[in-house]
Amino acid sequence: MPVLNEERHLRTSVRHILEQDYPGELEVVIALGPSEDRTDEIAAELVAADPRVRTVPNPTGRTPAGLNAAIEASSHDVVVRVDGHGMLSPGYIATAVRLLAETGAANVGGIMHAEGENAWEQAVAAAMTSRIGVGNAAFHTGGSAGEAETVYLGVFRREVLEQQGGYNVEFIRAQDWELNFRIRQAGGRVWFSPELLVSYRPRPSVRALAKQYRNYGRWRHIVARYHSGSINLRYLAPPAAVLAIAAGTVAGAVLTPWALVIPGGYLAAITAGSLPAGRGLPAAARVRIPLALATMHMSWGWGYLTSPKKLARTVIASRREPVPSS
Repeated sequence: MPVLNEERHLRTSVRHILEQDYPGELEVVIALGPSEDRTDEIAAELVAADPRVRTVPNPTGRTPAGLNAAIEASSHDVVVRVDGHGMLSPGYIATAVRLLAETGAANVGGIMHAEGENAWEQAVAAAMTSRIGVGNAAFHTGGSAGEAETVYLGVFRREVLEQQGGYNVEFIRAQDWELNFRIRQAGGRVWFSPELLVSYRPRPSVRALAKQYRNYGRWRHIVARYHSGSINLRYLAPPAAVLAIAAGTVAGAVLTPWALVIPGGYLAAITAGSLPAGRGLPAAARVRIPLALATMHMSWGWGYLTSPKKLARTVIASRREPVPSS
């Protein structure tokens, strides 16, 4: 578990691990980044309270470096990746171990089930689990079990992680995709199952959500440059929307008001799309869903359009060739 500034959810996340009904041994290794809140203090309390919990340092604070440090410090044949704001569902680990055996997969994962604790987070959760928000990504919206390009978090055979040399630390984001790409290129199987569910706590503010999705878009473009065959229309929709809305707004102000039909049409679409997404939620959450959708779409699109080629070149230079199993 790599953590950075996770004082709000860390204790609950670890509790969901330790309460797993799993017949084998469990250990929890927390990689501590340079947090500016009470994360380290809470982690120390967790270590003191349960001998199964320990920590390792992650001075850079980067997720892949923290994951590699925690994996190296762990000792068992199955490695379960968990985030500091993710809550494993009951039976998650036992189900994942069973699926590894049944499918022969190198990595199994399931649904990133966003759940909010206030009106804004509930709105973001609704946006993140709707097709208008994230398209047809199975780990967001669900789907049938089967082989996948990548999965959320992941439960790995340790031998596969060691064989591939762990995560590529240059992938500050999208490190899951890159590792799963190498696993698949080496002949391994990545398996999605809706039986596996992790409750995820969304970002607590518009600014935090915008930063998250800007980074998503930025790194998706880097992935596209890293592996040209990985792009599809779903990834191109947000940058196309940003360009169309910007062009429509400028043309509407300078040339003809008719051009405003483009940004107006987008607003109408996300407003209409928010109605089914917000079904059953309080009114305070429902009215915030269009803002959450617009923040996700526009930030992702802007991040994709402004993704620097220099960073992509650095990442491409760090390319690791897949290591076939012996």
